[in-house]
Amino acid sequence: MLIHASRAAKRVLQGLLVVVAALMLAGWVSASTSTHVPLAKDGVHDPASPAIKILQEPSEALSKLPPDAVGNRVRWVKALEQGLITPRANLLPDTTIRVLDLDVLMPRTGELPMVRFPHRQHTEWLDCANCHEKLFKSKTGSTTSMNMFQILQGEYCGRCHGAVAFPLTECNRCHSVVRK
Repeated sequence: MLIHASRAAKRVLQGLLVVVAALMLAGWVSASTSTHVPLAKDGVHDPASPAIKILQEPSEALSKLPPDAVGNRVRWVKALEQGLITPRANLLPDTTIRVLDLDVLMPRTGELPMVRFPHRQHTEWLDCANCHEKLFKSKTGSTTSMNMFQILQGEYCGRCHGAVAFPLTECNRCHSVVRK
């Protein structure tokens, strides 16, 4: 039975390594690209639409923001802190926005540095209900099953990181607290 368990663990580890390698390659490719894909060639916008001429090109818009070497090549939190962008805080006028200046330390990271989760940077963008109670429990320590495999599969932090926030290949941005 132990042999089967270690073979299964080895397969899971190999699968995880393939996913991490793919993410790293994607991060390297995007970091090595000097310009953003024009809207007419991005596969999302209709190049025949008259609206394509009035939309701002990503390279024009994003080049004015603090650069990053990975992902969509923008340091979004720095852009927010510098007042270069002002994201809409809410869609409905009656929504109360609460910025929470609280860091949560996540110590269960194996031998890696611990994760410091900064609520302030997240709540300047998002309402608490975006993550709580669906992705994370509000009570510290209650979200017990979270692991990197799930995050890499798009769960928990992976809902945004790798999609609209910096990619998961930037391990040290989250795993930033060295163990004593």
